Amino acid sequence: MDRPVALITGATSGLGAEFAQQLGRSQHDLVLVSRDAARLEVKAVRLRNDFGIDVQILPADLVTDDGVASVSARLTDPQRPVSMLVNNAGFSLVKAFEKNSVEEETAHLRILAQTPMELTHAVLPGMLERGAGRIINVSSVSAFIPRGTYGAAKAWGVSFSRFANLRYGPRGVKVTAVCPGFVHTEFHQRMGADMNGVKPWMWLNAEQVVREGLADNAVGKAVSIPSKRYATLMALAKLVPDSVAAAAGNRGR
Repeated sequence: MDRPVALITGATSGLGAEFAQQLGRSQHDLVLVSRDAARLEVKAVRLRNDFGIDVQILPADLVTDDGVASVSARLTDPQRPVSMLVNNAGFSLVKAFEKNSVEEETAHLRILAQTPMELTHAVLPGMLERGAGRIINVSSVSAFIPRGTYGAAKAWGVSFSRFANLRYGPRGVKVTAVCPGFVHTEFHQRMGADMNGVKPWMWLNAEQVVREGLADNAVGKAVSIPSKRYATLMALAKLVPDSVAAAAGNRGR
């Protein structure tokens, strides 16, 4: 029997690497997408050796038209159908909106909103035809608070996932926005953010975030907020003024 195939963007580190690990362990063949071909190959070799699965690497810059087109072509290949798409690639901007160039903000919005939309649009027809599929959009608790253009783009992902899960879930395609808080990954280090003010209890492990996100997606939940403490915080955030919520989350992912 053929193994299911999962395509993961931003797969070389952080949550993307953890999605690859857990899906490989559950005997999914993988397509790993990232800009760094060398890191992709190192990751692929390890996954093949550990789990005996097929791992394809697909180097692509998902801020560019060519990069998105190459991944979309793989997602629409009827000979090797993709049964799960994990839209994980992304970055954040450290400076305030008015201090970033419009080119920086445009690339930021593309990787967080436009690219996941395009890749979902590519993979969805095949999933609907087969009557089965799973799509995970890695979002953030920043989606629920006023947190710059990062939060605004992530809020688009949550709204889109809720719509898509409602519309396509009854046809066998489950769509989930996974919304973690602070996670121990390379994410904040790469963006150059000072995280010294974040309390230890606010940090999550990538393993928990991915495990809970996959479980929520499997049962058809449109939004997954890993950990009870963050689920509680986000419920409380609805009750406080925007200024208070923004102050609490102005360093969040």
